[in-house]
Parts: sequence; C-alpha cells; structure tokens
Amino acid sequence: MGIVNVTPDSFYDGGRYRETDKAVERALTLIEEGADLIDIGGESSRPGSQPVSEAEELKRVIPVIERLAGQVKVPISCDTCKSRVAEAALAAGASIINDISGFRFDPRMPEVVVKAGAGAIVMHMLGTPANMQHSPFYHDVVAEIKAFLKEMMESLVAAGLPQERIVLDPGIGFGKRLQDNLTILKHAGEFAVAGRPVLIGASRKSFIGAILDLPVEKRLEGSLAAAVLALAAGARLFRVHDVRATKAALKVAWAIIQ
Repeated sequence: MGIVNVTPDSFYDGGRYRETDKAVERALTLIEEGADLIDIGGESSRPGSQPVSEAEELKRVIPVIERLAGQVKVPISCDTCKSRVAEAALAAGASIINDISGFRFDPRMPEVVVKAGAGAIVMHMLGTPANMQHSPFYHDVVAEIKAFLKEMMESLVAAGLPQERIVLDPGIGFGKRLQDNLTILKHAGEFAVAGRPVLIGASRKSFIGAILDLPVEKRLEGSLAAAVLALAAGARLFRVHDVRATKAALKVAWAIIQ
C-alpha cells in the first residue's frame, strides 16, 4: 500500500504532494514501483495533530481520487474518519475506507461502507491523534488490541459488511510506547482475528528514529527491517512510503519464508 498524503503537515512527506497534480504524479510513481493499492489521505494523524474541517479534507482528496480512478487499475483507499468524506471518496472511485479510529468516531461510517460495497481497514488507536501519545499504557498490549479489533470487526459485520472485506491494523505509533510497537511487530500475526489479514504501518515512524537516533529522512533501513520481521510474524499488508525498496525486501523475505 503506497502512501499519498495530500496534506501540509504529515510527519514525513507533508507539503510535498499538497497540489492535486503532484499527488497524482506521486501515486502513479508508487504504482510503477510496484504498489498493489494506493492510500490517499487529506488529514494528518501524526501525534499532536489537530483535525481539519470536512470541507478542507474533501477539497484535498476528492480531486486526486477522481483523477486516479480514471487512469489506474489498482484499488484506491481513502484514509478518513469522516463519513461524508468516505461517501464522496467512494463515489469518486475509491473502493476501501481506511479509518484510523477503527470506525469509532463517526457512527455513519459503517453504513456508508456497507452501502457502497467497499472494503474496510479497521485500525486501533488509543485516544485521538491530538492526545494519543500522552502517557499511553497497556497491561497486555497484544491482548487489548486484539480484543478491540475483534469487537470493531464484529460490529461492522453486524452492520452488514461481509467479514471478507475487512483488514485489521494494530496501529503502530497510534497511542503506543516504543516497547508496545516492538511487541506488536513481533506478534503481528496474532492480530489476524478470524483469519483476516493484518496490515502494518511502521514506515519511517518515530519508534524507528528512537532506536537508531536518526531523523525521519534516514529511517529507510529501519523501516525495511520492521516490514520484513512483521511479514515473518504473520503480517500480510504494508502501508509504506518507499514502495520499491520495501517490495524488494519483502519479496526476498517471502521466498525464504516459503
């Protein structure tokens, strides 16, 4: 899953692809590098970030999705917590909603996804982006996240979404300490509730910087290590900034695993 952030303030590429033309160009580049799907987001969820208005998020993502939907064959995901943005994104050509709130923030979101026959990525987050890193704590991080993902998946199924359209994401960096992120990666396969695939989004995140003492621009090798070991632990989808390098590393790792 290649990341395209149409934002001024995302933690790694904020501002680079804020214009529609640049965002579309970036998405096409990621597809050329081997991305199997593209995730378009118009609201930063970095720690401490504040929400943007619905109108602003729509203005950022819908033109990009419309342009891409007309020229690419890979699925398009929209990273949003707002049902009206999701509705517009699905109408514009997206087929997956990636909700970092785990479908908690907007009660209309399940209805929108079900009605459109879309896929859903359910992610775990402790709190909100604005406060999620304010002293997060778990007694058993794997068990607690797994229970949350199971509960939210069951609520989507009860709302009418077929289970086979759901992907589960334990939410690396979203209300997690360094040790929590490492434990999640080590036990990635355990989040595959009911056999649903696990998505990992560890690319260039701050826990890698904390281990290596490196800024975000120099975290590629650490990101590749996290992806490879998460694959070995059972993860099957990876949300990344660096598609070509990650795909090559995962291809070799998969050959060894197989």
